[in-house]
Amino acid sequence: MKKIYCGILAVIIILLNMQNIVLAQEKLKIVVIPKSDNALFWKSAKVGVKLGAVALSGIEIIWDAPAAEDNVDQQISIFEKSITSDISGIILSPIHQNALAGSVAKAMNKKIPVIIFDSSLKGVPGKDFICFVGINNRKAGNLAGKHLATLLKGTGKVVLLRHVKDQANTAEREEGFLEAMAKYPKIRLIEKDRYSGGTLDEAKKACKSILEKLQEADGVFCPNESTTIAMLYTLQNAKLAGKIKFVGFDTPSVVVDALKKGEVNALVAQDPTRMGYQSVKSMVDYLRGKKVPANVDIDVQIVTRENLNNPEIQKLLAMPSSSE
Repeated sequence: MKKIYCGILAVIIILLNMQNIVLAQEKLKIVVIPKSDNALFWKSAKVGVKLGAVALSGIEIIWDAPAAEDNVDQQISIFEKSITSDISGIILSPIHQNALAGSVAKAMNKKIPVIIFDSSLKGVPGKDFICFVGINNRKAGNLAGKHLATLLKGTGKVVLLRHVKDQANTAEREEGFLEAMAKYPKIRLIEKDRYSGGTLDEAKKACKSILEKLQEADGVFCPNESTTIAMLYTLQNAKLAGKIKFVGFDTPSVVVDALKKGEVNALVAQDPTRMGYQSVKSMVDYLRGKKVPANVDIDVQIVTRENLNNPEIQKLLAMPSSSE
């Protein structure tokens, strides 16, 4: 009888432990703070975040985005508000590579884990925050630079349109691009210090302000979605599309259509849906006691007219355009 009682007690303890695990899983509330909600990149990342929440079960996602990709004060405010609420963790794509470091340290000290995705933050992954999920941005910029140099056959005048100052991911792409250009002595950078700002409208104005440089350029590189779209519109309006070798970043449909027409020569394609999913998975793994790598690398691809129909490329281009 005593053995039966002990057996029943052991089963009850196991069931209670299982119930506790389920309840713990149900209580996970994760705040995701991107740079904005405006670009296809962020809409696709949001889809990946939601897919992660559904696949892993028991996850509540709070998506809270600033109005524009250069509104660092609003992003800090969202982050600070989040750490005063009852949450399990924060997934952040920092607008500024330094400005949010103090807020992240505060969250980590309060035992609120933070994962950085897409754009790096000052600090050491695995120490100052849980991990970084994203592409190797410097390598991606270098890849773009080498491709443009090949298109130009190692000679010509080139324009670089930058994105937002001190935004780590695009800054790293820009620096990687410049490193590649430096290896070609017959390529001359005639514009490399113009920043586009955090919205598409600001990027269009920035492109118009360097139109004279564009009229003498042989090649151009843009490091993100908004700069690529703005540059395409500017070149089209100035009757320069297709006349200048153009390497852009990201794959919104308007730019992919231009690639098909020969108005864009190549695009560096990311996988923001996968990035969003892996960010949620990494956070959930950490919260549930699993070991998480300090860096979760998401690869990139160069997309051209020649490889556009490749199944792997088509998979990237089929990213959802909306998370609703």
